[in-house]
Amino acid sequence: MALALNLYGVMPFQLLKRLFIMKKILLSIILAVMTVGIAAAAGKKDGKPEITFAKTSHDFGTIKDDDYVTAVYEFENTGDAPLVIISVTNGGCGCTTPSYPKSPIKPGKKGEIKIKFNPRGRAGEFNREVKVKTNAKGDRKKLTFNGTIIPTKK
Repeated sequence: MALALNLYGVMPFQLLKRLFIMKKILLSIILAVMTVGIAAAAGKKDGKPEITFAKTSHDFGTIKDDDYVTAVYEFENTGDAPLVIISVTNGGCGCTTPSYPKSPIKPGKKGEIKIKFNPRGRAGEFNREVKVKTNAKGDRKKLTFNGTIIPTKK
């Protein structure tokens, strides 16, 4: 009984065996490439900004009602992407005026937010809060300031 040979000079069962081995090798290579790609993506940083304040509160102490005062809040971008300050609220009244950097803050760089307070026409204790909205993940950051206003005699 003679065994039939195909075009490749091998018997049909040997050809099937070779195809099976090649298929296993190809699948192993694809799996290895995918594993390396997933591991590389997992090790990659997210590229997110983060704002970190040196302090988030300021006490003006006792001030006169004709003294404009300013609180300065220093911060640093501790993330690994540029930080953008979108807005700083005015505390709900016309007595506060915020100023802040309008251009992006690079990772590792510092900046400051200034809150100017006008106590004119007010007396007694005050507690104010402004909120800072950025492109960093999480809630708005709250900055507070307080003090006591003494009316000037006229």
